[in-house]
Amino acid sequence: MGLTKDTIPQQPSAWGGAVRLTLDVSSFVPFYEQIAGQVRALIRQGSLRVGETFLSEGEIATQLSISKMPVRQAFQKLRSEGLLVVARGKKPVIGAGHVPWNFQQLRGFSEEMRRRGLEPSAKVLGMELREPDAETAEALRLGPGEKIYRLRRLRYIDRQPVAIVTSFLPARIYPELEKHDLTQSLYRIMETSYRLQLGHAEDTIGAVSADAEVAQVLQTVAGTALLYITETTFDVQKTPLEYSISLLRGDRYTASVVSVRPK
Repeated sequence: MGLTKDTIPQQPSAWGGAVRLTLDVSSFVPFYEQIAGQVRALIRQGSLRVGETFLSEGEIATQLSISKMPVRQAFQKLRSEGLLVVARGKKPVIGAGHVPWNFQQLRGFSEEMRRRGLEPSAKVLGMELREPDAETAEALRLGPGEKIYRLRRLRYIDRQPVAIVTSFLPARIYPELEKHDLTQSLYRIMETSYRLQLGHAEDTIGAVSADAEVAQVLQTVAGTALLYITETTFDVQKTPLEYSISLLRGDRYTASVVSVRPK
């Protein structure tokens, strides 16, 4: 290329405003890093907003007069950070970035998000008193005839849906649970209303693909990768207090676990 910089012109329909990307061919920084770095900065500045459509690899490559390879590398990096969501056959969409979750410390969703400077909220999708299935009865160590509350909630971060959490709670431990404001932290309800002392939680982490119903609720596309987490929370006497199943958007969450080599 004969120019020291190539510039993508304004794209109002895809960018939502006058946004410019540049490539400095005299820099030692690879093109893909330059592209990714500028997109990150534009998202932080609010010039690119979450949910807004973005230019395709081909459009960027054509307008910068470069091959698709560095653009593809930039997209891969941005996707890995949750800043770009790409579904097959559709234009890329600006993402909100990953929220790291540290499973070494027992914190509720609301507490963890506020600690990170984010605004958590919740919507109750369903609440019922019912008989437990075998898996739930085993996790909560329930006796014959014991019932549970099944609470299904949609969790938000900064008003963006990020997780569907289904909690199973022994009715004998939480009498009249339905009378509480279940949009607030369950851990807070446990500690303040039921005077429980939380001890630890045991988690299993996996991955699944979003079906059409879940994708619609989480405002993503079917087939999107989700973190699948089952968790049993215990009090200080090791009595199970809650068994939960969480579906978390993979473009918003990463799991953080510390491993220590045994001596």
